[in-house]
Amino acid sequence: MIGKMPLMRAGRAFGPLVEVAEDALIHDTALIHGKVRLAARVSVWPNVVIRAERDFVEIGEGTNLQDFVMVHVGMNSGTTVGRNCSITHHATIHGCEIGDDCLIGINATVMDGAKIGAGSIVAGHAIVTENAEFPPNSIIAGVPARRVAERDCSAPNRANADWYWRNAQAYAHGVHREEDW
Repeated sequence: MIGKMPLMRAGRAFGPLVEVAEDALIHDTALIHGKVRLAARVSVWPNVVIRAERDFVEIGEGTNLQDFVMVHVGMNSGTTVGRNCSITHHATIHGCEIGDDCLIGINATVMDGAKIGAGSIVAGHAIVTENAEFPPNSIIAGVPARRVAERDCSAPNRANADWYWRNAQAYAHGVHREEDW
């Protein structure tokens, strides 16, 4: 059970360098430490871990980090996620750059120095290797990941991110079923 998603500004699960926008929604099981910035309308779901002992992590406006996501920095790179992205369940993003309006699939991994262009999808279970770069509107899949198609997925990816924002707001108000929004 997810429970109520409270707005947390600081607390035992946050380090002192964490910056959180006024309206971000963060589940009380999330652990966030180091130099981390969460923009407006970011939602951080149960059991997410964000760590930035060196460098930084920046999560853009309207992005959601779903259950069990791991965000970490690389040896020589921070982690930046653009606006209106969905980083889905069990994904790991590590020292990489993800453009606006992207979806990173369930259990996918994006490694140090990798760059995912705006409007892209990384398929579930894909492994984007170190320093791999993909242009905007890429469909990326496989192990190791490669570009398998070109399609602008910006609109559906933004719609997915917006649905997660509405869902987070509902949970924050104790509403646990979509038909009750």
